[in-house]
Amino acid sequence: MKNMERELVCPVCKEMYKQPLALPCTHNVCHVCASEVLLQHGHLYCDPTSEPTSPAATPSTRSPRLGRRAVPKPDRLDRLLKSGFGTYPGRKRGAVHPQTISFPCPACQRDVDLGERGLGSLFRNLTLERVVERYRQTINISAAIMCQFCKPPQLEATKGCTECKSSFCNECFKLYHPWGTQKAQHEPTPPTLTFRPKGLMCPEHKEEVTHYCKTCQRLVCQLCRVRRTHTSHKITPVLSAYQALREKLTKSLAYILSSQDTVQTQIAELEETVKHTEVNGSQAKEEVSQLIQGLCTMLEEKRATLLQAIEECQQERLASLHGQIREHQAMLENSGMVGYAQEVLKETDHPCFVQAAKQLHNRILRATDSLQSFRPAANASFSHFQLDVSRELKLLTDLAFIRAPEAPVIDTQRTYTYDQIFLCWRLPQHSPPAWHYTVEFRKTDAKAKGLKLWQRREEVRGTCALVEYLDTDSVYVLRVKGYNKAGFGDYSEDIYLHTPPAPVLNFFLDNRWGFNRDRLAISKDQRAVRSVPGIPMLFAAERLMTSCHLSIDLVIGDVAITQGKSYWACCVDPSSYLVKVGVGLESKLQEWFQVPQDVVSPRYDPDSGHDSGAEDTTVEAPPPYAFLTIGMGKILLSHGSALTSRDPNGCTVPLPPRIGICLDYEQGKVSFYDAVSFRELWECGVDCSGPVCPAFCFIGGGALHLQELVANKQDRKVTIGNFAKLD
Repeated sequence: MKNMERELVCPVCKEMYKQPLALPCTHNVCHVCASEVLLQHGHLYCDPTSEPTSPAATPSTRSPRLGRRAVPKPDRLDRLLKSGFGTYPGRKRGAVHPQTISFPCPACQRDVDLGERGLGSLFRNLTLERVVERYRQTINISAAIMCQFCKPPQLEATKGCTECKSSFCNECFKLYHPWGTQKAQHEPTPPTLTFRPKGLMCPEHKEEVTHYCKTCQRLVCQLCRVRRTHTSHKITPVLSAYQALREKLTKSLAYILSSQDTVQTQIAELEETVKHTEVNGSQAKEEVSQLIQGLCTMLEEKRATLLQAIEECQQERLASLHGQIREHQAMLENSGMVGYAQEVLKETDHPCFVQAAKQLHNRILRATDSLQSFRPAANASFSHFQLDVSRELKLLTDLAFIRAPEAPVIDTQRTYTYDQIFLCWRLPQHSPPAWHYTVEFRKTDAKAKGLKLWQRREEVRGTCALVEYLDTDSVYVLRVKGYNKAGFGDYSEDIYLHTPPAPVLNFFLDNRWGFNRDRLAISKDQRAVRSVPGIPMLFAAERLMTSCHLSIDLVIGDVAITQGKSYWACCVDPSSYLVKVGVGLESKLQEWFQVPQDVVSPRYDPDSGHDSGAEDTTVEAPPPYAFLTIGMGKILLSHGSALTSRDPNGCTVPLPPRIGICLDYEQGKVSFYDAVSFRELWECGVDCSGPVCPAFCFIGGGALHLQELVANKQDRKVTIGNFAKLD
């Protein structure tokens, strides 16, 4: 018990709780502290202690902080009460109409709504008071409680009175509880410094609480229970709430006590993490300091280089200008060159004059030219030595720590499931780049007690990956996270993908026999077919006027199924006039090729239930064909009954991007799915007494192509198979 003192300390005064109040945020605070906090935020305070005539309200027993608080004067308090507000703690100054009070909780650092009544709507936490009192007795058992009414020297208190909220010695108790008065009926209790009511009372109605509102998560009395605010709320007796919460608390506490080794291990791990944090933090500071110092050194070197270039240019210009000044100074009247020229002119010896004047004349000519076309030998401007550091300043302004990649966004348009999962993702627009990614997935199983371990593949390059070796008819959850120098970023949102209900059957369209080459065109890879009506279809349409029937064009797969379950998918062009996808007995399909059928006779309409002439026999036999009718962007369904062109109960649903077909050969059933969501569209029986082939029918223009195996995609980036297990 000595180790729980921090649980008993008020977050405001940092002392043990005195009359703690339970806030709606589940934290506690002293009543006096809460009132002081509201006073600091401009709310009127009412003394939370008992009446002034009560011994508990004497200055000697009140909190020392109450003596320092500026309590409103009585006359001002009367004026405030008469003005229509301030009748309970927490009323805002100047508020004429009721308003809700917000209390800044010091524990969770958020504002807590106290309602219109402020502190008057809060319950007193009597359990916490009792724990505090027991704790005080444990740590200071020798401290005696003195009588509050004895004249000095005070005697030790032997009794307490909950009604008077005071502790007495024997003589003072008899003196203040005389026989024959109402106080004589007060029941004595052990002496204490904290008096509390016998039971928890409703702060609004002053009635004992008897029920617990699960909707509001609040104790209520009988009057609260019948109020409109608790209408249709789930209310239970307080005994039931006590038993339920006690059981939950006991189980949780037992689990914690039984996991002490785990707690110690985690504490050791946290302490080790603290050490690593300190070391890595210091290392990071050192690395940043070195990088910044390197930048400063480089800037200093660049500064010296630039200043040296300016200095050299300046010295060169100054030398040219000084030479020009000397030349102009020689042209002055009292200069040496002019005086020398004047003396040379005095020479009378012709040969000597010519010899001396020739040299002097060249100098005079240069001086004359310089005088006539004067121009400074160097430019004084250094404008071409200016630096544009705007780009560098922007880079320095944007200089920041590397951020980890943001959570990738799964590309649901490109992600799909077939024989494998093809997963695609992208980073948000302003996300830092990622060096590589980690892809994780696991199978979800609602029946399993625990979650399966995540499987992952690290260092996935690119933004798409294949997930292999999956169980059929299962749901997998996948997620992705990026990595760069700053570490791993956040995970993407989980995406749930359903695998096909059976192993995927890979086949091609048979282009060797049977199909009408005039009206059907099969692609070179034998995975797509298009119905081309052309002139033959026009002739057929002309024959309709003469009671001739329009023929159905049929193409089948190049495989026959003889056992097990198989699944395949195809995409039908929404603009197709009429397309039927399904299965049929190979023998019946061969008959079909030999004798073309019409679309009017229900005997040969290739819809399940009317293909085999079952209406002519009393024995119900499964039909040899089972087709799903698709046309003009819709799917025609039959609600489980036989589907014909004259069925009034049929309905349509929008055509999904892909249609899935699953054949259970042993059960003699074929199911049609929305291959994107794997929602079942229709299920019916089919004759599986012989080999069964995938089949596709066309009436009018239309097109479809078989779903390509994910494993055959040429643009895949990585294949994920042998994953390492994660805890």
